[in-house]
Amino acid sequence: MNTRRILFVCLGNICRSPLAEGVFQHLVAEAGAVDRWEVDSAGTGAWHVGELPDPRSREIARRAAGLSLDSRARQVRPDDFRDFDYVVAMDRRNLTDLQRMQREHGGEARLMLLRDFDPDPGDGQVPDPYYGGPTGFEVVFQMVLRSSERMLAALEEEEAVGG
Repeated sequence: MNTRRILFVCLGNICRSPLAEGVFQHLVAEAGAVDRWEVDSAGTGAWHVGELPDPRSREIARRAAGLSLDSRARQVRPDDFRDFDYVVAMDRRNLTDLQRMQREHGGEARLMLLRDFDPDPGDGQVPDPYYGGPTGFEVVFQMVLRSSERMLAALEEEEAVGG
């Protein structure tokens, strides 16, 4: 099996996408699939480049799952659409921005919304908890966890059947 690369994307790369990166890495490790996946995250904007994830994202990841989020924020690069197999947006605005960027720069990455895999997808978006309180981060964590579990299972199955 080939190593697949997946990039999670939100607006600033300090709340939702690093949380998704950490959760997905954890799920990959639990599944014994570390040799099959490379996981990263990025933002469509450059406001927080070089920063650690928001302390509230780090806290919910630690408290809910014992995860340490220590990646540094970066902005999506044109090469990401060639270097990654999957680019996973947290909301429709991010997806639209990514689609535009991919049209401009090329690349074969498969673009998708994370909540396309959520068994309870609501409006299909992971809301940005940045301007809210800790409760919003808990809600986002649960969405990310549910969606990531299903997404990993679906992508692993797709690979197994030659998708």
